[in-house]
Amino acid sequence: MKKIFQLAGVLTTIQEPTDDVRELHRRLLESGGGLVIAGDAKGPAAWDLPESYFLSLSAQLESGFSLAHALPTGHYARKNIGYLHAIRSGADCIYETDDDNAPLDSWGPRPEAVSKVRKTESISGCQDFSLSGFSSQWVNVYRYFSNDLNIWPRGLPLNEIHSAPPLTSDLRPPTSDLRSSTSDIRAPIQQGLVNGSPDVDAIWRLTQDRPFEFEPRDSVWLAPGQWCPFNTQSTWWFPVAYPLLYVPSYCSFRMCDIWKSFIAQRCLWAMGFGIVFHAPEVFQQRNEHNLMKDFEDEVPGYLQNPRIAEVLDGLNLSGVPSDDLRSCYKALVKEGFFPDREFMLVDCWLADLGEILKPKNGNAEIFEKDA
Repeated sequence: MKKIFQLAGVLTTIQEPTDDVRELHRRLLESGGGLVIAGDAKGPAAWDLPESYFLSLSAQLESGFSLAHALPTGHYARKNIGYLHAIRSGADCIYETDDDNAPLDSWGPRPEAVSKVRKTESISGCQDFSLSGFSSQWVNVYRYFSNDLNIWPRGLPLNEIHSAPPLTSDLRPPTSDLRSSTSDIRAPIQQGLVNGSPDVDAIWRLTQDRPFEFEPRDSVWLAPGQWCPFNTQSTWWFPVAYPLLYVPSYCSFRMCDIWKSFIAQRCLWAMGFGIVFHAPEVFQQRNEHNLMKDFEDEVPGYLQNPRIAEVLDGLNLSGVPSDDLRSCYKALVKEGFFPDREFMLVDCWLADLGEILKPKNGNAEIFEKDA
């Protein structure tokens, strides 16, 4: 398949194009990019958005991806087919979002090497994050972009919401095979925050729901070993991290992207990378939600997120993202966080990805450890 976009925006929806999606589409086209939309059993069979790629359910089933037939319908995980389509089409960067997010003036294509970054203080005693048994900590990254003490990301353990985050400083990374020798740092996964209706949990919404805006401060790099949930609302992915895009199907809907983020972080640490968070780049007019249903769907996270982190901390990983993704799911299935059928979907995802990204043309990092 010929290359379609260097930058591919990916989302899944059951709606006609919203005003927010149309604005994103316009901005992507201005940037030389384009939009890939994964449909589902419900919703339109086609879109009236020119120069975009709408994948109806029938188109997904005809895509040649084994995962398309294995995934459940009526589920956010159909987004996985959008990722695979974008990767197969040659995207050099994937920007994922939702259909209720509109880009702010500050939105624009991002490079993998990030400058003007604040670095969190590293945890003492942490050396090799491919090994098990290191010390880790939870970080409320929202505190770096606001003086409000009562704001935290969905998925942060409730006993950590008032914990003070580590201090930060300007980043001057050491020279290594994975990081540049300048003030820039390589960041294969970058999360942009959201103004208006940020990604918070149902407890926050039920107790203090209000419009919220973060401050436009410099980006923050979390060192390996520092856990913070991130989401799929405004996130930039670069090729070495593509295997980690996978959204699980057989868990709570409100935790599928959060648990994805924990697995992705753990795999990145084994490669020597951390996550970068940016000041807001989109504004969300949130789709209607049943907050008590959201709360019910978040209960597994309230109760299990610390244990998931503990299990992932205990893994010996290789630094090869495709292998490490499988190791993470194998461990989480064994511990009962996912059923066995999730592991079958992971195998389909990796098989499809392996057909697309056979070790060549700079994609070797995905399949073998950096020399």
